[in-house]
Parts: sequence; C-alpha cells; structure tokens
Amino acid sequence: MTVLIILGVLFIALVIIVPLIERSTFRMSGEQMGQLGRWILPLLVIMGIINLVMFYAD
Repeated sequence: MTVLIILGVLFIALVIIVPLIERSTFRMSGEQMGQLGRWILPLLVIMGIINLVMFYAD
C-alpha cells in the first residue's frame, strides 16, 4: 500500500512540475552550465563520504 501512495505522489508531482518547467523562461548559457558542472563531481564525492561516515557511525 505504501508503494502505491509513493507512486501516486510522484505521479502527481510530475503532472504539476513538468508543465511548470516547460513554461519557465529560465535558461542557462553554456558558460554558466560549465561553471556549475565543475562543482557537481566534488559535491557528489563529499556527499558519498558523508553517507559512508553516517552508515558506519551507527
């Protein structure tokens, strides 16, 4: 039953969020995406390390 509730909430969120994103006028240039992309991998590594510490700290 819980799975159906989660799937229902995700479906409703998609129905609401996707049209909002499509109507959005927010656009990023290639330079902005490059600057943002430079931060993604280090942040993912930090997140993984924090998750490992939290997992083994219990």
